[in-house]
Parts: sequence; C-alpha cells; structure tokens
Amino acid sequence: MQDSLEEQARRYATQAHAAAGQRRKYTDEPYIVHPAAVVELVRSITDDPEMIAAAWLHDTVEDTASTIEDIERHFGPRVAELVDMLTDSAQPTAKNRAARKLAHFRHTAAASPDAQTIKLADIIDNTRAIVQFDADFARIYLVEKQVQIQLLREGDAHLWQQADQTIKQGLAQLAQPPHSVPESWFVKQAAKYGGIN
Repeated sequence: MQDSLEEQARRYATQAHAAAGQRRKYTDEPYIVHPAAVVELVRSITDDPEMIAAAWLHDTVEDTASTIEDIERHFGPRVAELVDMLTDSAQPTAKNRAARKLAHFRHTAAASPDAQTIKLADIIDNTRAIVQFDADFARIYLVEKQVQIQLLREGDAHLWQQADQTIKQGLAQLAQPPHSVPESWFVKQAAKYGGIN
C-alpha cells in the first residue's frame, strides 16, 4: 500500500532538510519542526491533501538541493505550483534587504489564495520563534511581516487574523522593557516599504 501524499511529502521534506544540514536557527532542532508547525496551522483550516503536502515542502526548493521539477515529479503539478509560489526567488539586482523583501512580497502577493494561506501559516510560526529568541532582528522582521500580510488578503481569513495578532503582540512586546523600542522607530522602518500597497 502506498503512503498518503502527506506522508510522502513529510518524508521527502525531512530527508531534504536533513541532507542540507539545516537546523532551526535559534533552537538547533531539526529543521522539519518548522514545516510540521506550518502543516498543523494549515490543517486547522483545511484537509486539502495537496495544500498540506505543499506546507511540508514549502522551504525545500529555497533551502535544499530540490528543484521545482523534483517536486512536480514526486508530488504533481498543483503541489509544485504551490511550492513555487512560496519560494523566495533570488534577487541579484536588489541593492539591500528592503529591496529584496519588496520583490518577495510582490511574488507572494501574486500567489493563489491557497499559497497565501500556507504563507500566512509560515509567517505565524516564524514570528513566534523570532520574537522569542531574537528581539533585535524581530524589530525589522515584524515590520516586514506587517507589510507583507497586507498583501496576503486572499489567504484564509482565520490565519490572516492569527498572523496579524501574532505580529501585533510581538510589536507590543518589543515596545516594553527591556527592549523599549519607540513607536517612531517602527514607523521609520515601515516607510522603507512605502507604496507597496
């Protein structure tokens, strides 16, 4: 009996991330804990097997030796299309982080509602970890994600609300001691992404 699409995707992603030597930045856990968390968030709003498979695989092309062609060959065209929409394409002409991120935001803004839903789950899980473990980087990251989710309105409304709330909670936490980041800093940072809407 053949394994389910989800089980095949879980096994593929686990092996691909392990072969790349990838671990979670702050906890040194096997990287697969992140796709697993994304899967659970996606599963909370749908039982679509291709969306769940794509949630397992969402970082494989970006972070491992896997290609979109590999994903399509193993999991079919819809899963490959979702993963492609979620993959941060290289921006060799981008001059700085803001320019690179703007290009990625536009890429995910053009993604299908299903891909945007998976991206929202990805943002929720990453935001939780970054706020917990890296307050300095969180200042920049949270502003970027606040901008990005405005472009992901076609994704699932429940996950959009959860992402928005997670980001707002992180920003509120950074405004308090010991961080005490002034609101003016966030406003200035957000201005770097002006005009994206």
